[in-house]
Amino acid sequence: MKLADFLPVFLGTGFTFFMTILGAAMVFLFGRQMKQSLLKGFMGFAGGVMVAASVWSLLLPAIEEATAQGKSGVIPAGGGFLFGAVFFLAVDYVLQKLHAQKMEKLRVMEGEGKQHLSKKMTMLFLAVTLHNIPEGMAVGMAFAMVAQGSESVGVTIVSAIALAIGIGIQNFPEGAAIALPLRQENISRRKAFFYGALSGIVEPIAGILTVLIAGSIKAVLPWMLSFAAGAMIYVVVEELIPEAHVESGVKIGTIGALVGFLAMMVLDVALG
Repeated sequence: MKLADFLPVFLGTGFTFFMTILGAAMVFLFGRQMKQSLLKGFMGFAGGVMVAASVWSLLLPAIEEATAQGKSGVIPAGGGFLFGAVFFLAVDYVLQKLHAQKMEKLRVMEGEGKQHLSKKMTMLFLAVTLHNIPEGMAVGMAFAMVAQGSESVGVTIVSAIALAIGIGIQNFPEGAAIALPLRQENISRRKAFFYGALSGIVEPIAGILTVLIAGSIKAVLPWMLSFAAGAMIYVVVEELIPEAHVESGVKIGTIGALVGFLAMMVLDVALG
């Protein structure tokens, strides 16, 4: 590819990154202490968003991509999902050890007191960031094919823009899903916003790298998609669902999860 061909790739993935930034900016609209009912509802909403994204943005595309390559979609979808879940199980174990020992690398400073990212928030950040990698790859490849005049394979400038818009809209609640809970843990607004926005920077990076190594990455793309899905589902079940149901009898977390799942499903189906 020519250097000029990378411009649309950067613009497409840059837009999805910008939507993550907008989502993280929601932290500036809330005070330091959110109502517990609002927090539980939002954690449930984030869980619903991540479950829907895992299905429609990751697992189904993994199966479709494997089928398009003439392979069975079951093995990469199931195998990648399992690897992703096991990987984050190991990450969870390591993080428990690190936090138990109060490792300084997980701490940040603010004012006179020390702060640290909890295990829950570290896992959520890693899961959302991991999920953004295949999304950046998909957007980058779509715009690269348009730049090279590969519309014969069904990728047009309209479909590439639609893909970027769809993923960008999805990224908005994901950025907020990281920033708002961090604010609840007494992290400053600026740092909460920084971590929320940082989770999306992998998209333009992944998009550019995918274009550079497109020939060697295509075969393992279904595995990468389902791997990210397994990681996200693990975090939802292990961290977000329990957090949304700390108190028995409170249904706001369930309602939030249903609303989040429905919203992301509609976005994926309508814009995907």
